[in-house]
Amino acid sequence: MIDLSGNVAVVTGVLGRLGAVWVKALLDAGARVAGLDVRDGPSPQLKEVLDGREDEFVLIPADITEPGRLRAALAECLSALGAPSVLVNNAGIDQPPSALGGSWRFSDIPDEASGGVFAVNAHGTLRVCQVFGSEMARRGRGSIINIGSLYGGLAPDPRLYEHLPLDPPFLKPPAYGMSKAGVASLTRYLAALWGPEGVRVNTLSPGGVLGDQDPAFREKFGARVPMRRMAEADDLVGPLLFLASDLSRYVTGVELVVDGGYSCW
Repeated sequence: MIDLSGNVAVVTGVLGRLGAVWVKALLDAGARVAGLDVRDGPSPQLKEVLDGREDEFVLIPADITEPGRLRAALAECLSALGAPSVLVNNAGIDQPPSALGGSWRFSDIPDEASGGVFAVNAHGTLRVCQVFGSEMARRGRGSIINIGSLYGGLAPDPRLYEHLPLDPPFLKPPAYGMSKAGVASLTRYLAALWGPEGVRVNTLSPGGVLGDQDPAFREKFGARVPMRRMAEADDLVGPLLFLASDLSRYVTGVELVVDGGYSCW
């Protein structure tokens, strides 16, 4: 039902946890895809997705904290695939338990633990929109999908982590939710700015996505969700393609929360 043939899509943070999910969805819908990432690749998940479709994808090394590298990435995308008409701002830093090798009391959270998150999640997303989004606005066509988070609008529940043997107890760092709230704010700003230019801008905010979380966390999180489970990657594909395609041609400036009902209570 969703045909993106003739479209060029850009996915940032393509070697991250959800990058291969977005790439597969876009390729399956007929788009060609440019993937941006600061790391070398492709990842095993992306290799599986690209098997037999390598000519429909290009991996472009790019650090979204470096404006000059983003401008070079846009030039490479234009040369290799053509003008982008879909942008998925997926690059981001999450901070699950032990991701940085420790935990802190709120008063002791170091500046560097917050600064890096803001630099990528918030300012990085802004920079990508400045480079790729401005090109889409110049050409008068496009859909930008900023990947947000449930925690951009809700506070994490500390009880979900009480079973972890950490001292001090694990706290989801506040910079993550703050940065994702900023992404949703940027969405509204750009939707107003670029609506007249034919560019739609929306936020797709997943709830907890099933991964390598410990069993106790999965059970507690699922009990908190009306649908009684965490999200699976495939649950996000339909919402992404809806926002990327003309099915949402009169939808802009909104945050689509895909959380199984977590935020309804």
